[in-house]
Order: sequence, then C-alpha cells, then structure tokens
Amino acid sequence: MIDETNTEDDPADGWFPESVAAGYDAPGGANAPEVVASAVDVLEDLADGPVLEFAVGTGRIAIPLAARGVPVRGIELSRAMAARIADKPGGDAVEVTIGDMTKTRVAGQYSLVYLVFNTIGNVTTQDGQVDIFRNAAAHLRPGGLFVVEVGLPELRRLPPGQDIVPFAMAPGYVGFDQYDVVTQEFTSNHVTVTPDGQGRFRRIPFRYAWPAEMDLMARLAGMRLKHRWADWDRSEFTAESTKHVSVWERAPH
Repeated sequence: MIDETNTEDDPADGWFPESVAAGYDAPGGANAPEVVASAVDVLEDLADGPVLEFAVGTGRIAIPLAARGVPVRGIELSRAMAARIADKPGGDAVEVTIGDMTKTRVAGQYSLVYLVFNTIGNVTTQDGQVDIFRNAAAHLRPGGLFVVEVGLPELRRLPPGQDIVPFAMAPGYVGFDQYDVVTQEFTSNHVTVTPDGQGRFRRIPFRYAWPAEMDLMARLAGMRLKHRWADWDRSEFTAESTKHVSVWERAPH
C-alpha cells in the first residue's frame, strides 16, 4: 500500500510537516559534514555582519554558521522543522521567525541573506519567486548580498515525448522528477517501500527558473549579479553544471 497522508501533519507546515521534519536530519547527502562545511565556509566569507536565512529549516546551515561567530536569524514556514533548532547544540544562537519568506519581515538590516538547497523552487509561481528577491533586498543593507543555491532542470535528459527523469533508485526507494516544460513546473516524486510491503508516496511541487531569469528577478529588486559558481567550491559555472550558487548585490546607495 502506498500512502500520501499522515494524520500527525499540520497543513500549515506546507511541504515540510512533522512526517518530513522527523527524518530531515538523516546522515549523508546534504547533511554530510563536508557538504555543510563547504556552504558555511562561503557564507562566512561573504558575511560582514548579521545574516538572515530564508527557509532556515532545522538549522542545518544556520547553526554551524552561528558557531563561527556570525549572528544568524532565520525565517521558516514549518513549525515542525523550526522546532528542531532549539534542541540542537548551539541552536539557541539562531532566532527564528515563523513565516513566509516571500513576505515576512524581521527587524534589522543584514549583510547577507541566503536561501539554499533548491528551496526557492518550492515557491511555484514566478510572482512568488520575484517576491523572494524583493523581500531579500528589503532586508539587506546597501551593498549587502543575496545568495541562492539551486539545481538546474535536467531537461537535456528528456527525449521527445518523455516528461520523467529518474534521479535515484535503491532497494526500497525510487525517486523521479516529472516536468512540464510549458509552465516550468515539475514535481519531485519519492516512492519508499519497506520489506513488509508497506510504503509511502510523496510528491513535492517545484518551479524551475533559469539563471538568466533569476538575474532579471534580482534586477527587479534592485540587485545585480556579483558571482555565479557551479557549487560551493566556487568552481566555474559551465554548460555542464547541474546546479548554481549565485550571489547578487544590492545597490550600494
């Protein structure tokens, strides 16, 4: 049986309710220490004062960044995700505001606002993504930076007539993306089946935007591209890159 529902989940938590938050910090992948450290290294280097994380989640990046002496605040829609922060060592250093990153404001001006791990795609309209850029700019002091980490759609792997690209297959697990190239919407689909035949199907909607489209969003918010890398190691962004880490700067005056 495949089940898409969980009675313990609060709909107000959006796509990251308790059933997701409970396993979000599983070892490996994006939680691997070397992956976290590479992102924190760059963010620490770019920060020149207090920073704000949009979609702070369970504090995967915010807590180790705060441990390096960088003042960090966060905005998070999901109470289930944010609740994990206070229970982690060093989590009390990260002040979290529950709200929507497209419009929630917190006090202060920041040297850096950042949004990592594809989360900008969870806002599934172009207007909503533009609002993220505008909200980031509103929190930045003149000359401040907005950083986004996001994957690129794998449309080059789609032959004519196909709209599905598998991205993972392991015992008891299959993951695949399904694209709509007209709307730029896609879903990330996860099928998990236990040895006794019990399973779960989880579908998460996204909207992809090309780097050039994000550059225009930044310009609408009064920012300009400063850096674009293929990953947190600051490697060159090329036609073969599968993701980008982009840095936009708010106008100095």
